[in-house]
Amino acid sequence: MKYYSTNKQAPEATLEEAVVRGLASDKGLFMPFSIKPLPQAFYDSIDTLSFQEIACRVADVFFGEDVPADTLKQIVYDTLSFDVPLVKVTDDIYSLELFHGPTLAFKDVGGRFMARLLGHFIRKEGKKQVNVLVATSGDTGSAVANGFLGVEGIHVYVLYPKGKVSDIQEKQFTTLGRNITALEVDGTFDDCQALVKSAFMDKELNGPLLLTSANSINVARFLPQAFYYFHAYAQLKRAGMADNVVICVPSGNFG
Repeated sequence: MKYYSTNKQAPEATLEEAVVRGLASDKGLFMPFSIKPLPQAFYDSIDTLSFQEIACRVADVFFGEDVPADTLKQIVYDTLSFDVPLVKVTDDIYSLELFHGPTLAFKDVGGRFMARLLGHFIRKEGKKQVNVLVATSGDTGSAVANGFLGVEGIHVYVLYPKGKVSDIQEKQFTTLGRNITALEVDGTFDDCQALVKSAFMDKELNGPLLLTSANSINVARFLPQAFYYFHAYAQLKRAGMADNVVICVPSGNFG
């Protein structure tokens, strides 16, 4: 599948190029030119499928043209080693609990998936080292650091604002060691994000270092987050509540 930049000033890219680069050369986001609709039969039987089975079907639509089926299945099952339960709040309100992953953040899904997909491409191409830069206000750094910990051929640099991250989240990404390096920045999250983006635009830096991002600008981070909406629908259908569904998504800083 080919990917285009939302700023439409960069050449089209393959999935591998989009994942490894993170950000397009014109500072746009990579997006797929087209997404195949899932068949009605999938929705008819979705309540009979496990979270991992649902995610495999959705992942195939996004990534199936570029990743072998067995590899993609392994990536999905390794990523989703925890459940995302739908919990009843009132008769017509349900909450999707996204804090059951290893770092207690919804970003565990996207972070773990990206780590495994990028690891697959590195092994495939025989690359020696990819450097992942990530700016965080807390949960992104934790989820990405945990997801990439020990992945061969990848080193992660987490940039975080001094004194503006919770103690537990700071410990989650500063105490891992190995292929994870945490960098404390005397500034705000936006300063961290600006440093990351400027590094991507620096051709002299990019040449020898092969930089990519694990922030939500990376297509391998944000597309897998679709998995749990389908899983939520499946759980609603099992509960007989699948008609007229409205999904409300709380959001952070709209970085």
